[in-house]
Amino acid sequence: MSEPQLHTLQIDGIALRVAVQGQGPTVLFCHGWPESWHSWRHQMAAVAQAGFRAVAPDMRGYGGSHAPADAEHYTLLHHVGDMVGVLKALEAPSAVIVGHDWGAPVAWHAALLRPDCFTAVVGMSVPYAPPHRLSLIEALEEAGIGDFYMQFFQAPGVAEAELERDVAASLRRILYSASGDAPPGATFGRVLSGAGFLDRTVDPAVLPEWLPQAELDEVVAEFSRTGFRGGLNWYRAMRRGSALLSAWRGLPVRQPSLFIAGERDGVLHFPGSRAQIDRYPRTLPGLRGCHILEGAGHWIQRERAEQVSALLLDFLRGLPASAG
Repeated sequence: MSEPQLHTLQIDGIALRVAVQGQGPTVLFCHGWPESWHSWRHQMAAVAQAGFRAVAPDMRGYGGSHAPADAEHYTLLHHVGDMVGVLKALEAPSAVIVGHDWGAPVAWHAALLRPDCFTAVVGMSVPYAPPHRLSLIEALEEAGIGDFYMQFFQAPGVAEAELERDVAASLRRILYSASGDAPPGATFGRVLSGAGFLDRTVDPAVLPEWLPQAELDEVVAEFSRTGFRGGLNWYRAMRRGSALLSAWRGLPVRQPSLFIAGERDGVLHFPGSRAQIDRYPRTLPGLRGCHILEGAGHWIQRERAEQVSALLLDFLRGLPASAG
């Protein structure tokens, strides 16, 4: 199997770097924070080998893709538009869309807003929740919570300064502490008063097997070059989302869908996450599987690469021939 080929696509005035591997119906992969297209390398190889075309962009704000300085350019409508643009640029009439972490809301909303383009959807880590009158930031404030890490990210420059002080240490801590290998208490969910985002994370003495040093070095090199502002701007655009998506409030995603998460993923302990999963019979009527993988953490497609690839292939093979 040949390696992924990198292309730069011009989409509505911005450039996106996109990795493409294989031939056949398109499967579009959306990564989250703080990652890149490379986080999907295991799944890309698996679906390409199975007769699909795997496509994984560096999402807006990351890696080799355009990173607007203004957070106003990072709403879910922008990201869904980017994914539609990728399909058009590659002359793909439709795709199965797959997302992890921040990429999961992109995938869920791409399926919701453009069912003509995205015939099936897979979300990992972040459950589907129909558009609501409140953004998560506003919901936290309404609940009296003021120390969640997403709130810490809102002030421009603050998180950047902390994370860019030592990019390698920051990424080691983030990737390890959110994984299933981290010791109890390693977290970045809440930021204590006067503390930083990284203060409750752990710097591992030895990297876990799923995170080889060479792979970490690639990620460190990318963020050393680009900085963290692009990815953090996704969080700073959250308040605008509820108003922009008001026309779709409460609507289900009806296409065939799949959800995968790690048992030890901190996202499953976010306010409302379990309730969102419990509502899947109504919000995801096309759901074909909800898999919580024992012992795994947040980086599910890497921590349990073979298992996730197998679940994904089973899902893809069960779809109508026209999907993708």
